[in-house]
Amino acid sequence: MKPNIDATQFGSMVVEGVTFEKDIVIRLDGDVRKRKKKLSKKVYGTSHKISLAEAKNVYDKGAEKLIIGSGQQGVVKLSKKADEYFKKKDCDVELLPTPEAIVKWNEAEGKVIGLFHLTC
Repeated sequence: MKPNIDATQFGSMVVEGVTFEKDIVIRLDGDVRKRKKKLSKKVYGTSHKISLAEAKNVYDKGAEKLIIGSGQQGVVKLSKKADEYFKKKDCDVELLPTPEAIVKWNEAEGKVIGLFHLTC
């Protein structure tokens, strides 16, 4: 079941009444996990550019859409390799500032996964 995102502010997000203070990934089964941003930081020196390794970690087989909350000011971007990976998987990506992304997330239907950056 896809959990509802209740709110976000700089540095936190509330999902089904539970507050998270680290970037998160929401899986197809509704499981909320800490984002493994070190996979991108290792390649680019920052977690603001999503690497191929992180893309592979985020993707769930069968996902049709990935909604990315790119931070409160929208600083997170997909690397070219990550973008190509999601295209090969036929997984549409919507990259929006986190406050806008949570609205899209809550409205989304179907096989959707999410990655949400909580700062910047």
